Amino acid sequence: MEVLPEAGFLNYHHLRYFWTVATEGSLRRASEKLRVSQPSMCTQIKLLEASLGETLFRPSGRSLELTEFGQLVCGYAEEIFTLGGEILRTTKQAPGVRSLRLHVGIVDSFPKLMSYDILRPVLEHEPPVQLTCHEGKLADLVSQLNTHRIDVVLSDEPISPGIAGKAFNNLLGTSDVTFCAMPGFAKKLKGRFPRNLDGAAALLPTHNCNLRRDLEKFFGSIGVQPCVVAEFEDAALTKIVATSGKGFIAVPTVVESEVVERYGFVLLGRTKEVQTQFYAITAERRFTHPAIIAITKKLRTARKKTKA
Repeated sequence: MEVLPEAGFLNYHHLRYFWTVATEGSLRRASEKLRVSQPSMCTQIKLLEASLGETLFRPSGRSLELTEFGQLVCGYAEEIFTLGGEILRTTKQAPGVRSLRLHVGIVDSFPKLMSYDILRPVLEHEPPVQLTCHEGKLADLVSQLNTHRIDVVLSDEPISPGIAGKAFNNLLGTSDVTFCAMPGFAKKLKGRFPRNLDGAAALLPTHNCNLRRDLEKFFGSIGVQPCVVAEFEDAALTKIVATSGKGFIAVPTVVESEVVERYGFVLLGRTKEVQTQFYAITAERRFTHPAIIAITKKLRTARKKTKA
């Protein structure tokens, strides 16, 4: 008779049985894959449920489906066993050829073209670095940073004291803001920039974004009130919608040329009154990962060239 594990102890064999059933979609397929009898697997999963204190599966017709708690545990199990597989693959490699890994969290409002420019040194790094990018909300990404599921977060705003956990803001750079739109839309604007934005259709970031708040202050300071027709959290989606000619957008001036070339926009004007900032948020005050060090080194070099 199997004894229940003591409180605070997680049996990874039981967790693997649960994870296999969850990913295979049925007890029968999981049993065949692991070559373990179905009654035995049921027993192991019940022991796991007892140790965790909650139910992982619920009946759904002739099959099983994950409970909300089961979905949460399955997500962690996925990471645990994926990481275990990486450990095995890495340790089988010769010491001189073991690859580095970098998990980067990118806030959804962070400009994607800027992300690529920042991460380019990682793709060119020697020895090679295996890069994995995750996109999401700042608070969620910082939470993953604190549990070491990602190494660095790229954000267009610093973390505030209200966000739980320990993390450090590292300013990568700042940029003015450029306003642009499709040629057909631009031709309909009357007057000169920035007065021609008054009443013009605008595609702007949502209010929870620093850039939106700064744009509102700028518009108010010059007595301009654009007509906001749509708001977006995703910077890339904003640009795609703007290609339909439905409104003007605001982008960091540092990616202006790439945005114009890629999407076919024309410039409406620029302002230094609005500044966008770019941060690398890390769990440690000092950079230790070779790929992150390469990123900051390239950015410092680029800033020196700009000043020169």
